Order: sequence, then structure tokens, then C-alpha cells
Amino acid sequence: MAITAADVKNLREMTGAGMMDCKKALTETDGDFDAAVEFLRKKGLATAEKKAGRIAAEGIVATVVSDDAKTATIIEVNSETDFVAKNEVFQTYVAGLAKQINNGDYADMDAFLAAQSEIEPSSTVTDYHKAMVAKIGENLTIRRFEKVTGDAVVSYIHMGGKIGVLVEAECDNASDAIKEAMKNLAMQIAAMNPSYIKREEISAETLAKEKEIVVDSSIADPASLPKPLLNALFDEVLANNSFAEEDKAILEEKRNDKYLFNFLSDAAVQTLRDLGAAHKAEYQENKIFNGLVEGRFSKHLKEICLVDQTYVKAENKETVAQYVAQVAKDNGCKFDIKKFVRFETGEGLEKKNEDFAAEVAAQMNK
Repeated sequence: MAITAADVKNLREMTGAGMMDCKKALTETDGDFDAAVEFLRKKGLATAEKKAGRIAAEGIVATVVSDDAKTATIIEVNSETDFVAKNEVFQTYVAGLAKQINNGDYADMDAFLAAQSEIEPSSTVTDYHKAMVAKIGENLTIRRFEKVTGDAVVSYIHMGGKIGVLVEAECDNASDAIKEAMKNLAMQIAAMNPSYIKREEISAETLAKEKEIVVDSSIADPASLPKPLLNALFDEVLANNSFAEEDKAILEEKRNDKYLFNFLSDAAVQTLRDLGAAHKAEYQENKIFNGLVEGRFSKHLKEICLVDQTYVKAENKETVAQYVAQVAKDNGCKFDIKKFVRFETGEGLEKKNEDFAAEVAAQMNK
């Protein structure tokens, strides 16, 4: 598959990795973006969880909760510009779509689009959507929605609709105190973007894949390798004369300097990475290296699992799990987080490359 400059640019924007690294990743994975992101993560050149979700299109996320707080819907509708996203007509339209989904029972997006519109009963949702596109003068896309039902559900909208969250709890007393705690957790989810509620939700296959990424990214960061392994790499490099003369001189002079890697060339660091990769099987049998990996893997799981995260409003660094348990105890009831849904406007979509002046001009010309 031919790799275009646009492909490289898109991957760079998604991951923050260098241009040549992105080109190599796409070449190695035959243009598969998901595989390319994983390739860069294994090389320690990207953090997919934090960078792949950058906002790439305009629009809003909206939520609606039923009066009994047991059913809620979240929806994302995209627009071409931020001007439309802030337009009251557009926002009212999106709110109407969310309300219809929450009141109805639609198996999927196709079923919803084919249904009669509650906003304009003489039209289907699709036909009324086309009318809104004509009225607003911009292409609009109903991208996704999700509906949840449970003992108690709350919603939270962040940054004026850029991020939306639903939280569903299992509880036997949906008091105001419980709903307030759920709202706090929705804010946590919006800010910290976990992938799971707890580790038990992660499949064995995913755990193994994430562990492999930690192993490869650790090897790709030779400066952080345990000292015995790093010294062995240095000895091998010198024995095989693998460095350029300047890097060799730097290594011999500053071998024990903690800032050594600030002086070595990129080519020298890459040589150490390649050499480390060749010793991967050996490292995986090394007790010290495994300790390093386990520590990094545990830290990674704490970042992606909600209950393991530090509760952002805590003064004593308690975890979310501890916070939930304390809320249940204080209110004398059963309380547990069963599910959450987090939408961020435009995540994974490509934003048109327009500057602000051009966007203003485009609006003035309509």
C-alpha cells in the first residue's frame, strides 16, 4: 500500500511522534493506522491513550437523563466549524435527538435514522436531518449515541459540550448524596479518561498485549534500563565498535554520567535500542528487568482503570475505589459503579486544516 504524506501527517497528529518515525510505522504496518499506533507505542514513541484522542472535528456531545434518573442517553453530532457547534439552533437540534433516543428504543443508528422524527413528526430522522443541514448551511453528522439504564444514572458535560460522560451505578438508595458522588466520578472520568472501571474487565488477550507493549517500550528506552543490563549494552557496543568515533569517545568519558544520553547522538541511541531488542528474550528471563516491567505495567493499569486512579478531589490521595466505599458507608447503602460512557467530540476524526481567519471568511461568504 502506498503511504502518502497525508497519512504520515495524520499519524503524527494522532501520536505526536516524529515524521520519519510515523512514515516507518506506516510502512512496517502496510498503512494500518491502528497497527501503526501500536508500533510507535512499542518503540516508546507514542502514548496512544493520551494522544490518539485529540479533538479532530467540531460539533458537540449532549446528554439527557430521564426524570426518574434511571435512563440516560449521550450523543455526538459533528459539524464542520466551531461556529455551528456554538449555534443555539444546532444545540437545540442535538438536544432534541438525544431526548428522542432516550424516550425510544432503537437497536442501532440505522434504526434511529429510519424512525419518525419527534422534532418534526412528518419526517423521518434522516429527512429532518437533511433539512437541518440545508438550514444551517454546513454538513452535519450524527456520529454515535449510547443509552444506559440502571438503578441510578447521572450525566456530566465538560468544556461546553466537548466532552460528555454518563455514569451508571448499582445502588439501593439513589439519594442526592449518591447522585452527587456519581457526578464527582463523572468529572473524574471526563478529566482522567480511564478505559475500564476495574482490572477484572480487561480480557487476558488485552492484558497480554499491553504487557508486551510495556516490555518493548522499556527496551526502546535504554536510558531507563537496569544498570547491569545497560552496562552490558555499553560493553557490547565498544567491543563491536558499533558507535561512531565521537559517540564512542563520549561513552568512554561519560559512561557513569547520569546525563550521558543528552550527549549521545540519535544514531547512537538507536543503536542501543536495536541491540536491546536483539536481547529481548534474554531480558524477559532477567529478574531485575521483570521488576522494572511489572512496576511500569502496574502504573499503566492504575491510569486506565477508574477505581485504581487517585480520586482527583481527595486531600489524602485516596483511590476512587476507596472514595466509593466511603460514600457507601457514610450513606448506609449499597453503592458501586457499574458502567460509564465517555464521548469526546471528534476523537479519531480528522479536522479540516483551516486557520481562524479562513473560518471567519468562510462564514462571512455564506
